Amino acid sequence: MELIELKEICKSYFLGEMTVPVLRGVSLQVAQGELVALMGASGSGKSTLMNILGCLDRPTSGEYWMEGREVSVLSADQRAWLRNRKLGFVFQSFNLLPRTSALENVALPLAYGAANLTQRETAERAGEMLRLVGLQDRMSHEPSQLSGGQQQRVAIARAMVNRPQVILADEPTGNLDSRTSEDILDLFQRLNQESGITIILVTHDAEVSRHARRVVHIQDGLIVQGAYGRGPAAAAQPPGAELTLTEAP
Repeated sequence: MELIELKEICKSYFLGEMTVPVLRGVSLQVAQGELVALMGASGSGKSTLMNILGCLDRPTSGEYWMEGREVSVLSADQRAWLRNRKLGFVFQSFNLLPRTSALENVALPLAYGAANLTQRETAERAGEMLRLVGLQDRMSHEPSQLSGGQQQRVAIARAMVNRPQVILADEPTGNLDSRTSEDILDLFQRLNQESGITIILVTHDAEVSRHARRVVHIQDGLIVQGAYGRGPAAAAQPPGAELTLTEAP
């Protein structure tokens, strides 16, 4: 069973009487423990697809399965529950609270989770995540006292604090210089290898996608390459099978 499976996902937006199709029949498999890059140019549909994968939006049609459960039919509250417990997010702009320490920023998702931790246990869990990303000596620092790379490490620690199944990273190196970007991507690789966490990197940058085990190319709302994994950690496409692409009506 795949961790994530999308079947003929379509997404359209409605502007008055006009229908604007964004995703036109996306099928995709992601196995537990994969490091996948979702790559496409601006306007290709990758951000819309990430929003659906992250339970921030729902498709117009098609099926989204996670751990054998169909996500596409869940209510908003059920998707919020799944999002808080199964998914972690890393954004281009870090999205840290400005006058709050690194430790407090990382601990924030625990207030909305189901861990039921004491205040001490919460601080210990957040500290554990900061040590994991190499910021054990920056726990009391506020974002303004941290470099861009350190801020992104705090954001990664925050994404992991609820111990999610999947991390979705949306252009995670977009605001970083090339050397710092390499450090952050190496960190994602290490977390994937050592923790076995599934990571999906959303990017337009070929240098970013080079760090993934598999690159999924999306163009004009269709996946044109890489929908099925072929490594030992991924489900192989059946021999001789071809990806079927169906445009939305």
